[in-house]
Amino acid sequence: MNSEVIFDLDRKESQVADLEKKSAAPDLWNNPEEAKLILQEITRLKSWTDAWNKLNQELDDAATLIEMAHEAEDQATFHESEELMKRIQSGLEDLEFRNMLGGEDDRRNALLVIHSGAGGTESNDWASMLLRMYQRWIESHGFQAKEIDFQPGEMTGVKSVTLEVVGEYVYGYLKAEVGVHRLVRLSPFDANQRRHTSFASVFVYPEIEDEIPIEINPADLRVDTFRASGAGGQHVNKTDSAVRITHIPTGIAVSSQAERSQFRNRDNAMKMLRARLYQLEKQKEEERLNQIEAGKRDIAWGNQIRSYVFHPYKLVKDLRTNLETSDTQGVMDGDIDRFIRGYLMAQHTVASKP
Repeated sequence: MNSEVIFDLDRKESQVADLEKKSAAPDLWNNPEEAKLILQEITRLKSWTDAWNKLNQELDDAATLIEMAHEAEDQATFHESEELMKRIQSGLEDLEFRNMLGGEDDRRNALLVIHSGAGGTESNDWASMLLRMYQRWIESHGFQAKEIDFQPGEMTGVKSVTLEVVGEYVYGYLKAEVGVHRLVRLSPFDANQRRHTSFASVFVYPEIEDEIPIEINPADLRVDTFRASGAGGQHVNKTDSAVRITHIPTGIAVSSQAERSQFRNRDNAMKMLRARLYQLEKQKEEERLNQIEAGKRDIAWGNQIRSYVFHPYKLVKDLRTNLETSDTQGVMDGDIDRFIRGYLMAQHTVASKP
């Protein structure tokens, strides 16, 4: 496959060999931070080489199946080979897409934040539906999610929630979801069954590792503790361990209440603050529009990136790419790759133009 050159597999395999030699050194863990970086880089590179080797093996298997099918004139074997070729094509497209995600932060884990818009119960319920959608998407890709902060709606649903999402290229994928999401449906909370429009916003930040220097002066921080929100179940009030940290110079405020320990909640909040400050510094350095902080437009009409219509017809449409589908249930069950890929491919095409 010519793609082997595009993905630079020879160089990646050479790098893996060199790094594995370093990882075998008896004094590796004399410097734990360096050892951690070496092992992380081996894992990252092998995710490419292992995926490529698997595709090559499957291609050999498909060729064998096709030959057997011709010899035996067996339609079932032909069908099996066709299905295998589809999987190979899908795997190759995944690698090509990952190759496109070459941004400095694309490989990082992500902090996913959902806020409900104005509208009380309706918007809170919509935010909880979005949370479920992203949880299903995360599960389907084999990523891991941890709830860091949860603020329930007054009657139902979610006012605000923050997830730490762990996996290869998570930020690169989820950055396509930043913006306002609009829902149109017959309200289950309206006794007259009237149609309602609700809004919720999604923000995504790259999770910053400790090796990236972000200077935070303790004197610039205001730390408040409070009792965790209670919504029953996993969100029931536990202790006065919730932590809110405000960075006074920028006004950025973050909170964590998912842990029983105030110490762990403080660690989580600092992790979020570092991510927010890092993103802010990147935006200043690149002298571009503030896509996250200053880009927080009103969660209302005219600012949405995607519309989800459940009534009077069924349609989910990305307003940036015009991609759409009538499979609203599939989308709400986490099938949003078409929108993520469509938007990122469009952005890549624009960025590649001279």
